[in-house]
Amino acid sequence: MKKNLTNCLSILAISAAIFTCYSFSADPNNKLSAQEKKQGWKLLFDGTSTSGWHLYNSQDAFTVWKAKDGELFCDATDKTGPGDLVTDKEYKNYDLKFDWKLPKGGNSGVFINVLERKDVPTGWASGPEYQLLDNANPDYAKPQYRSGCLFGMSSQKSPAKTKPENTWNHSEIKQKDGKVQFYLNGVLTTEENFTSKAWAQKVAKSHFHAYPEYGKHTSGHLVLQDWATGIAFRNIKIKEL
Repeated sequence: MKKNLTNCLSILAISAAIFTCYSFSADPNNKLSAQEKKQGWKLLFDGTSTSGWHLYNSQDAFTVWKAKDGELFCDATDKTGPGDLVTDKEYKNYDLKFDWKLPKGGNSGVFINVLERKDVPTGWASGPEYQLLDNANPDYAKPQYRSGCLFGMSSQKSPAKTKPENTWNHSEIKQKDGKVQFYLNGVLTTEENFTSKAWAQKVAKSHFHAYPEYGKHTSGHLVLQDWATGIAFRNIKIKEL
């Protein structure tokens, strides 16, 4: 009886150890919960591949953007095929969430409502940018260039802190009928209405006035900006509204 009890306790201990090990080693990133699936969320990055993405204005194979260790990242050491990464699909009304991290002094962004046409040279020539910037970058001194801003167009609506270099931040972009909201680490940093006269006037007074398609659209592709210093993303998910 004592021997059987000892064996049972040993089995329970081993089972508990296996369960604990699995619980702590299972990666929760780049996955959707049952509730998220029910709500209509979709992953734009599966954690292992660049499926669903391509280079702006190109269908050529690329290596600068890589999927490794649960991250979708722009490899700053790869000079073979630079370019911004574009969703295959276009989006109009949506809630987009993503995690991102930059190295010291890093700079990148996410463009929305992007046209993909040969006569539009880059994503930023049509798509307003959710700015991503490490605090050590010299551009941090300019309020309209900080993370969570609509790049070059508005300062943070409410102060939001960016986490230290090489640490994951969380961002969210909500757009409904041309009305957009940017969030950084849970703080609302930008609100804009791309259909308003105020927005058109703001564009006309900015350096973007030289690009006739900039900020005039309320749907389009989502674009991740290639940058020389590198940028990494994970948990990119979207719910169409």
